[in-house]
Amino acid sequence: MLFTEAELSACCASRRWVAALAGRPHRDAAALRAAGAEVLDELDWADVEEALADHPRIGERVREGAWSRGEQSGMDGAEAEVRAALVEGNREYEERFGHVFLICASGRGADDMLGDLRERLENDTGTERAVVRRELAKIVDLRLAKLAGEKS
Repeated sequence: MLFTEAELSACCASRRWVAALAGRPHRDAAALRAAGAEVLDELDWADVEEALADHPRIGERVREGAWSRGEQSGMDGAEAEVRAALVEGNREYEERFGHVFLICASGRGADDMLGDLRERLENDTGTERAVVRRELAKIVDLRLAKLAGEKS
């Protein structure tokens, strides 16, 4: 399986991550996902921030990226109060940590994500960076699996 930079960029917006995987053969989806995880683990924080910059805020209307729309489908039908709390929580989070609140939203409801946001606001920077890396890894893995499925 071979993937282009454009295809891989839909999975993770870190240019370093994309360059490490693009144009290299992967025998199957499992090998692609393993390679993606390995490269992701090696990214420095600036590369992670580059990837984060491409993610929409939780609760925002997602205009582009069918995957992001689907991943945030747990926001569909969320109460107005929950949406407002997410907007405020996102603002507070970004002020505290300097980047978008990232959570693997697939299969999660708005109330659950709001609870996680509130809990994570209590984290110190080092702890939160570790959580962000784990959440990014989940998102990238899900997207790579979708990408590989589309190519099969």
